[in-house]
Amino acid sequence: MLTLASDFGTPYPAAMKGVILSRTDAQLVDIAHDLPRQDPRAAAFWLRETIPLFPPAVHLTVVDPGVGTDRRAIAVRVGDHALVAPDNGLLRPVVRRLADDTDGDPPIAAYEIAVNDPASTTFHGRDVFAPAAAEIHERGVDRIAESGLLSPIDLDACVDLRFPTPTRDGETICGEVLVVDDFGNVITNVPGAELSGVRRATVNGVAAPVVDTFDRVDPGDRLLTVGSHGFVECDVNQGRGDEAFGLAAGDTADIGVGGAD
Repeated sequence: MLTLASDFGTPYPAAMKGVILSRTDAQLVDIAHDLPRQDPRAAAFWLRETIPLFPPAVHLTVVDPGVGTDRRAIAVRVGDHALVAPDNGLLRPVVRRLADDTDGDPPIAAYEIAVNDPASTTFHGRDVFAPAAAEIHERGVDRIAESGLLSPIDLDACVDLRFPTPTRDGETICGEVLVVDDFGNVITNVPGAELSGVRRATVNGVAAPVVDTFDRVDPGDRLLTVGSHGFVECDVNQGRGDEAFGLAAGDTADIGVGGAD
């Protein structure tokens, strides 16, 4: 299996698939090609939430605002998974989660992918990452490393990306919006456990009930809940939480929990 994810929309992913299928008969699975554009942090969140659910595979992800610059192209092996992406922090959160799942055995191995005069400076997804992912799928990381396509590097030398950690000031949890999904659900970095026992809370002063399902409030009403990823969401039943709460990715989300039982 070889998965693909990008912010390319259409038809650019088809070009990557064409390159891959000309080199391997891998089963191709699309994760998403509508990841938030030019936003490695948002893409990193979704990769962390989806890739660990897959069986062993090669995972190709391209969200690359630095395409054509001297940023590196990298591959990282974690257990039976291999991940291919630009070195902009995109892979670090999912690598940490996969490493937790494998308990560090086998160890993580990182490599720089050789970028040898690609046909385009604006489409490395087609010219650099897709060929590398296909080669890794066909031959494995170790054999390719011997050929010169991959050069071992220290993972700590790669760009790190960590999601901010919320803090607490009395009855206020000072958080941040990580992403907004296609439904308009506002996903914060606040762990759901922070709402344990809380019936009603505020987000930047806007009050909403804390519920476990959307239908606990009337259509069009605000709510706070814990999403499938385990973080607090600011949502609307059958509506858009981003509009109702006035929030976007990167915004402060200060959650007041003075209504705890």
